[in-house]
Amino acid sequence: MGWLSSTRQGLFTMADDLEQQPQGWLSSWLPTWRPTSMSQLKNVEARILQCLQNKFLARYVSLPNQNKIWTVTVSPELRDRTPLVMVHGFGGGVGLWILNMDSLSTRRTLHTFDLLGFGRSSRPTFPRDPEGAEDEFVTSIETWRESMGIPSMILLGHSLGGFLATSYSIKYPDRVKHLILVDPWGFPLRPADPSQVRAPPTWFKAVASVLGRSNPLAVLRVAGPWGPGLVQRFRPDFKRKFADFFDDDTISEYIYHCNAQNPSGETAFKAMMESFGWARRPMLERIHLIRKDVPITMIYGANTWIDTSTGKKVKLQRPDSYVRDLEIEGASHHVYADQPHIFNAVVEEICDSVD
Repeated sequence: MGWLSSTRQGLFTMADDLEQQPQGWLSSWLPTWRPTSMSQLKNVEARILQCLQNKFLARYVSLPNQNKIWTVTVSPELRDRTPLVMVHGFGGGVGLWILNMDSLSTRRTLHTFDLLGFGRSSRPTFPRDPEGAEDEFVTSIETWRESMGIPSMILLGHSLGGFLATSYSIKYPDRVKHLILVDPWGFPLRPADPSQVRAPPTWFKAVASVLGRSNPLAVLRVAGPWGPGLVQRFRPDFKRKFADFFDDDTISEYIYHCNAQNPSGETAFKAMMESFGWARRPMLERIHLIRKDVPITMIYGANTWIDTSTGKKVKLQRPDSYVRDLEIEGASHHVYADQPHIFNAVVEEICDSVD
């Protein structure tokens, strides 16, 4: 596939769709109950990517184990600087970076991809233990990097993506020029005293009360034709966050179609988590294993439900390393969408410090 300019003609013409094949009577019945498919996800994502002004390339990257990672590369011609690689959070995908991709690719190449098990990437069966599930994610990121031919990168991860980017940096420090963690999930140990926990948002408590022990987003799938409406009901804030680009339900539709498919990555996340807000293998117990010369910047929303004291704890664990933590006013957990201009400026400054 050739480089694509802002005309975006034939953006997806050479990308194979990873449609899930029905297996058994229940699976063949569910698609008629759930108004979703990989083709619908592809179409709504195309509407989002049409907003890009810089050149970009969208395609599947094949891994040695036959899995495929859906990848969007912006400004591929800017090869002189270390590329920025952005890893989305739980339930997300490449489309949620639309407020950031043009700005962060003005002077360097930017790569973003759908994590294995999420978005348009392959949705394999993950190991059921927390260490195995985490390692599967990390291995897929490394084999993706090898397939892409990226020698080293500035690695940015949001929420679950921050957790996985940290795990990756422990294992492959030579590949990381700077680690940027944006409201990272899974760092602190679960406190024995519940009063020490920040109150989660209302939508979080509502979904948690409905689901119990189910997969985190199972409600979207069992709700069938009412699933898209649930996204709009529980997360009306997403429509507001992206209002400068879309005045309709494009983003809500994107989130729905990302998460109404086979819950592969979601099941892996469930194996790694404890009561949704906590990791079974907290990263604060391991972040000291990242090589000392890997610089880390932690960016939080001032109004997030994530524990922002984690940044100071990381500093204490890495006294001989560069660790910076900062909060962005007027932002909650989705910092990159709540205050995109400030977020982009901060990330661009970090990238410029690398080269």
